[in-house]
Amino acid sequence: MTAAPSRTAPFPAHLVREDLRDFTGYSSARTSAPGVPASIWLNANEAGEPSTADPDGECRRYPEPQPPALVEAFADLWATTPDRVVVGRGSDEVIELLVRTLCRPGGDGIVVAPPTFGMYAVSARLHGVPVHEVPQTDDDLTWRVDTDGLARTARLTGSRVVFVASPGNPTGTVVPLRELAALAEELAEEAVVVVDEAYGEYAEQRSAIALLEERPNVVVLRTLSKAHGLAGARIGIGLAHPDLAAVLRRVQAPYPVPAPVAAMGLSALGPEALAATRRRVQQTLRLRDTAGRRLRDVPGVRAVYASDANFLLVRSDDPDALLHTLASAGIVVRDLRHQPGLHDALRITVGTADEMTALDTALRENLA
Repeated sequence: MTAAPSRTAPFPAHLVREDLRDFTGYSSARTSAPGVPASIWLNANEAGEPSTADPDGECRRYPEPQPPALVEAFADLWATTPDRVVVGRGSDEVIELLVRTLCRPGGDGIVVAPPTFGMYAVSARLHGVPVHEVPQTDDDLTWRVDTDGLARTARLTGSRVVFVASPGNPTGTVVPLRELAALAEELAEEAVVVVDEAYGEYAEQRSAIALLEERPNVVVLRTLSKAHGLAGARIGIGLAHPDLAAVLRRVQAPYPVPAPVAAMGLSALGPEALAATRRRVQQTLRLRDTAGRRLRDVPGVRAVYASDANFLLVRSDDPDALLHTLASAGIVVRDLRHQPGLHDALRITVGTADEMTALDTALRENLA
């Protein structure tokens, strides 16, 4: 059952762009539909008959902007309330919505902790919003996000959004929940703390969703693209204070969730599908740990970082040679050498058992 409507403290409304606080957004055919039962819909200029590509007419009508059944399913999954859920075209859209809603073009700013997911900075720069960096530190075993530095930088620069990926991409590191809570408290009236949990299903730590009731300025991002295996469907979710979620939905472009995508997402959140996802996650973790041990034996590999995600970050004395070895076996991995602090690094995703066997074979041939 979905939790009762939230009674959390008010969201600090001054963090929303002043010109968007009363913005009503586009009134689509679905949001402006009459409140009485209707059987003939002539308000959206849709085709009168189904397409031959869609003979059942499942896609003839515009979809619900936020499909109620899907929103309810997400709320159930994370034991929160539907008024906190914003479904988007992948997490990327929710990231863009947050930047657009909270930061004035040409002003304010965001704070990030590189190396990290590149879309935070991309979204900010597309809106003319400054990007301020607080680099992570590493000891060739794990990475550390300087949450005190993030808070200090946000205050000094007047930034409105702080993005923290946990587990991080490409680091695989989890930021302790207590540090995230302290960061949100420190910036309670100054910035929104966005915790990106795209890889949360692979982590042992409790989700930052646990902070939502006590910290109105926390937003948590989740996705069906990773553990749930629906990257091609592009379903991302923002979980936020109801007041902020309402603004994000008004700012969002119409019809973000196509009808077939909503149906697929709802199916992925059913009991059998969720059980299969849990089994797949456990298999991925076993394969990840085996691959990590193999990689540590490869000549020239200097570091294989601890990971709470479905990938491994690897430093190599000769990344070109490692890339060539894998490419010769038809294996493509992510070259990260263009990122600051990762001039010698690759990221290897954990695939199927057969794919990881092929990776192991290529590495053993390199050893030989």
